[in-house]
Amino acid sequence: MSPEWIHPGLVLIAGAWLIPLLGGTAKRVAMILVPAVALIDCLLLQPGTYGVVHFVGQDLTFGRVDRLSLVFAYVFALMTLVGMVYALHVNDDAQHVSALTYAGSALGITFAGDFLSLFLFWELAAVSAVMLVWLRRERTAVAAGFRYLLVHVFGGLCLLGGIVLYWSDSGSLAFVDMSAHAGTTAFALILVAFLLNAAVPPLGAWLPDAYPEATVTGAVFLTAFTTKSAVYALVRGFAGTELLVWSGAAMAVYGVVYAVLENDARRLLAYHIISQVGYMVCGVGLGTEMALNGTTAHAFSHILYKALLFMGAGAVLEVTGRRKLSEMGGLHKTMPVTLGLYMIGAFAISAVPLFSGFVSKSMVVSAAGESHRAAIFLTLTLASAGTFLHTGLKLPYYMFFGRDRGLAAHEPPSNMLVAMGLAAAACIIIGVFPGLLYAQLPYHVDYAPYTVRHVLSTLGVLSFTALGFFALLSHLDPEPTISLDTDWFYRRGLSTAMAHSYSALVRVENALALVYEGFVGRLLLGTAARLRQVDASVVDRAAEGIGNITDAVSQSLKLVVTGHAQHHGLMMAAGVLIAMAIALFARQ
Repeated sequence: MSPEWIHPGLVLIAGAWLIPLLGGTAKRVAMILVPAVALIDCLLLQPGTYGVVHFVGQDLTFGRVDRLSLVFAYVFALMTLVGMVYALHVNDDAQHVSALTYAGSALGITFAGDFLSLFLFWELAAVSAVMLVWLRRERTAVAAGFRYLLVHVFGGLCLLGGIVLYWSDSGSLAFVDMSAHAGTTAFALILVAFLLNAAVPPLGAWLPDAYPEATVTGAVFLTAFTTKSAVYALVRGFAGTELLVWSGAAMAVYGVVYAVLENDARRLLAYHIISQVGYMVCGVGLGTEMALNGTTAHAFSHILYKALLFMGAGAVLEVTGRRKLSEMGGLHKTMPVTLGLYMIGAFAISAVPLFSGFVSKSMVVSAAGESHRAAIFLTLTLASAGTFLHTGLKLPYYMFFGRDRGLAAHEPPSNMLVAMGLAAAACIIIGVFPGLLYAQLPYHVDYAPYTVRHVLSTLGVLSFTALGFFALLSHLDPEPTISLDTDWFYRRGLSTAMAHSYSALVRVENALALVYEGFVGRLLLGTAARLRQVDASVVDRAAEGIGNITDAVSQSLKLVVTGHAQHHGLMMAAGVLIAMAIALFARQ
């Protein structure tokens, strides 16, 4: 790295390993200082190409800095700082190391200018992310972590296979627009890998399976990086791909529908990640400058408000130990600050005017309208109403209001409230001053969110949604049920396959045992018996004969030994004379 290029991801990854070496106040200072330095590093970066390494005849670029990579880097670094503030009270170095490594990997993906360096950070992100699930140290978390790892190993293999084929076809590893390779196997495999990380159904059931099982603070980091780094990769390589338009619109509705059925607060929020990422995927598929700007802006906004929502739900879990909406209620009395901060995130994700979601999500919806995609426009609008219904109304009502369950609760640690306050402030600032975000987007922005028509239509949709919620409130009570998702197929399929494989292996083992007993066993036993006979008849007799000869020689030598030195000297002299005579005869 040159002095003008210090990789922000390396700052986080290297800094992560300082945390276990420190203690007390020094540790907490480092937890804030490391992501703060990475954020400042990102803010100081200038567009250009840095960190180029020549390897296997290719230029590996670890620092492709342009407007697209910078806007994602800004929000990734900012979210890392907020997340570490939220985790200050946690006395678990493994969580902090994993979180910072995970965030550093996301920055590595963002600045990767070639597929090989992208793949390295892609896999590092998967490994460090699963640690945030496992470190909850509960049986359900361990199981969910293994499923997460299994799915992402498959995605990594797809990505690696696509990269190899792309290299073979093009002779290059440069990560560029893939439209020229559309229809090839490399294009398909890389796209599948990106869609899997973006949690596009039916490849996305890993997200609501794993995220709710993560640690309280780890889940906040998980909401930010895996899906949004995949969105970045899609914008970079697959803009304008028609499949993404319909996949994204389906995602937006899919997440809302599953949220209707959900009783677990964090699982409900996880399904809404899928729904909101659907807007981004759809924007990538539309491919216009407004759509890509909207995708980027919504990714920026989503990272902050979704983290705020998970922080609110995590605060309740931290204090009460409860995740199920059917077990909560009445917490507005004991956790009013948490409620207020959570509602800011809820208004942001619901695209309420003056909050961040209003100025970002509407860009994607408007891009669909300008592209004359009426069905997509209506689908995204419907999904937006569903988001307000469940994240803005259902979840806070049953968590903080509803029937008072008499839970002993209080506000969470102050650092958690500070982190929530930072995220909430960002949601409001972006909503009130959208030009601050628009100025960072990859293309010129010619969009005004605060028109009378847009504001009134949005308020109308939100008002009717609220009216419907309270009218049907008695039918929306959460129930302790489990919703089957698309992961049922591979979970059930793998269980069945393993059961059949086990039975087959047992049969093979039994057959091999019969073969062993019938042939190998008899052969070995017969050979052993014959060797025993040889040992008794040949080896033992030979040893006995050698012993007899040795004994006879010893008896003869005993007669020669007299104990007089003179005799020994004469015998030695005689021996020497005999040896000399033999030597002389031999020479003749």
